Amino acid sequence: MKDYAPLLAKPYAEAMVERFLRYAEMDTQSDRHIEDIPSTKTQWNLARLLERELKELGVADVSVDDHCYLIARLPATPGMEGKPAIGLMAHMDTASDVPGSNVRPRLVKGYDGGILQLAKEGLLDPKDYPDLAAHAGDTIIVTDGSTLLGADDKAGVAEIMTTLEWLLAHPEIKHGLLEIFFTPDEETGKGMDRFPLAKAKSVACYTLDGGKAAEIESECFTAYSVHAEFEGKVIHIGAARGKVANAVAMACHFVSLLPRSESPEATDNWYGYYCPIEIKGSMERSALDIYLRDFSTEGMERRIAAIKAFAAAVEAQFPLGKISLTFKKQYLNMKEKLDQNPAVLEKLEKATRLAGAEPESKPIRGGTDGSRLTEMGIPTPNIFTGGYNYHSKHEWASVAEMSLAVGTLLTLVTLWTE
Repeated sequence: MKDYAPLLAKPYAEAMVERFLRYAEMDTQSDRHIEDIPSTKTQWNLARLLERELKELGVADVSVDDHCYLIARLPATPGMEGKPAIGLMAHMDTASDVPGSNVRPRLVKGYDGGILQLAKEGLLDPKDYPDLAAHAGDTIIVTDGSTLLGADDKAGVAEIMTTLEWLLAHPEIKHGLLEIFFTPDEETGKGMDRFPLAKAKSVACYTLDGGKAAEIESECFTAYSVHAEFEGKVIHIGAARGKVANAVAMACHFVSLLPRSESPEATDNWYGYYCPIEIKGSMERSALDIYLRDFSTEGMERRIAAIKAFAAAVEAQFPLGKISLTFKKQYLNMKEKLDQNPAVLEKLEKATRLAGAEPESKPIRGGTDGSRLTEMGIPTPNIFTGGYNYHSKHEWASVAEMSLAVGTLLTLVTLWTE
């Protein structure tokens, strides 16, 4: 059994957990159907709380703009003013896949490695979630089984806030200018659409939006969305022969053409996918939203061409119907730009080792605000937070791994002064 005691005994661990529990109880689910940023008013509640807590810690330079982007700056320690500025980033919203209000997190101290009955419904069984079994002796945080937990990404928020609190209490820890970015609507894919890039001073940034320790992510999907509109032709179905194109049937037929071997549930590692995420409508008009994911430009071009071919095939089956497709780029693979800035990852890997863990490089089967920020010119790899089973009622977090994330950040900021 792994010895989690040293990480659980870190002097900042208790305050970190208290912060996380406080943030997790707040409903900050975003809504991808709403174009405004933030897409939900509840995200303002966490932004204002963080603004207040930062000022109470003694951070003077804190602002929240009209789109709920919070930026805070911690000045360099004396003598470090000429060192590069770096950023730390996390998002305030949570996913809408499962309920996210009335979150009731529970702390399980001295987890014994067995089955955990959740307070309201369901259970966490190590047979279903092997990572859980490896955390015997750890303190873990679970849901009551009726909502998500929100470790994605409130664990990251809590870890950054804990890091700042520790740095302010220990001025002997040297660091350059630190910028903190707390963002809305990451889960909708619009998290960086209104980001005030011109205000950022950082030469590099790090998102705290990963999963298990000590995974470091420096490449991600290239991501597109497709909105397909199906226009049918309708008369009374009793006289339909040769006169009707059923838009519902057209949309269903389109979904059936998406390769099952290239779906999220059939792929892992560096394999991309097609994923229908929402379908609605009537016989006259229906609509379908699809996510396209691939790790290469060539692979994405193939998927876009395939979607167009599927549309043509459906129109051939329904000659009285019509399909219109709208493609939207969401984010690009950040690997190329991070490869051009090797020091950003080298310092992160060294910091992780000095904090007590061996870093593991893996691709993100998704994206982060860091993916977009890298594309915008500030290289931003992703750091583990200690969360598991994101976007589900079985979400849980490891306090030891959250503590390790804070230790990694405290070491990382000093490495940028060398």
